[in-house]
Amino acid sequence: MIQYDFSLKQFNTFGIDVKAKAFSSFSTVDELVKIIQTKESSLPLFILGGGSNILFTKDVDALVLKNNIEGIECVAEDSSFVEYKVGAGVVWHQFVQYTVEKGLGGIENLSLIPGSVGASPMQNIGAYGTEIKDCFVSLDALNLETLKIEYFDKDKCNFGYRESVFKRELKNKYIITSVTYRLSKKPKLNTEYGAIKEEIERMDYQEISVKSVSQAVINIRNSKLPNPKILGNAGSFFKNPVISYAHFIQLKEQYPNIPNYPQANGEIKIAAGWLIEQAGWKGKRVENCGVHEKQALVLVNYGDAKGNEIYALSSQIIHDIHQKFGIVLEREVNIF
Repeated sequence: MIQYDFSLKQFNTFGIDVKAKAFSSFSTVDELVKIIQTKESSLPLFILGGGSNILFTKDVDALVLKNNIEGIECVAEDSSFVEYKVGAGVVWHQFVQYTVEKGLGGIENLSLIPGSVGASPMQNIGAYGTEIKDCFVSLDALNLETLKIEYFDKDKCNFGYRESVFKRELKNKYIITSVTYRLSKKPKLNTEYGAIKEEIERMDYQEISVKSVSQAVINIRNSKLPNPKILGNAGSFFKNPVISYAHFIQLKEQYPNIPNYPQANGEIKIAAGWLIEQAGWKGKRVENCGVHEKQALVLVNYGDAKGNEIYALSSQIIHDIHQKFGIVLEREVNIF
């Protein structure tokens, strides 16, 4: 069923009250195809996952499609690995917890990231030293022109830092319907990034396991990040910038304690949250929006902020960081 003049306030974690010209949801590929075939020919499509990585700055003059495809199916298994084909509408954290309960490793560091499984490969979600490309096998996606399902392996997805082919060349040309991941029965745990190891020690776990790593990440995220059901936000708003080694050395002379993460190609990744905090933005409020008091990477909606107010705030931050450090921050959140 297609509904018209539909509010999307409950379908984006910033809680921005914009209207969709038309709205519908689907739970199967057949339902999706039928909706597309019967819609008004002049009405463009807009695909909405969990709404956790988007900032609406205007009404959506399109048919907004909400992906509700469920299901977790084991499609391959051997002595070392298990592969699961997961419906794109499955809540990401629910899938993470499903694998954690089975003692399978690979995505435990990505616990509590908001959004859906279908959105995870679009921006190659990552946290605490892990990215989904590390255990990604393939995905199925509906070609919106041919209405046929196509198969994408890791190479075809062209993953980068918070990037994939679906954010660039193929944006709005496909709808991801399922994603297949390979999880390990013999996990190699990553506890070196952030405060994971310290949190596990604080929790007094007898051993480091997939479950203890996941719980440590959950505890850390809960302590730093606001619940979008209480305070509208989309998690990390900016990407961590990557700069040249020469630029880094210049900054380190002035800021000896600048957090940095050397990359394989010799460049240096810098913590965007640290830059924002140093520029005086952490905890700062501008009318109805602001920068979260505990995590400078997170912009928040204090109630009735418009999307363009939050966008303007992000532009001010980008300007100040460039002026102070010579670094251009890039928004991680999709802007519409």
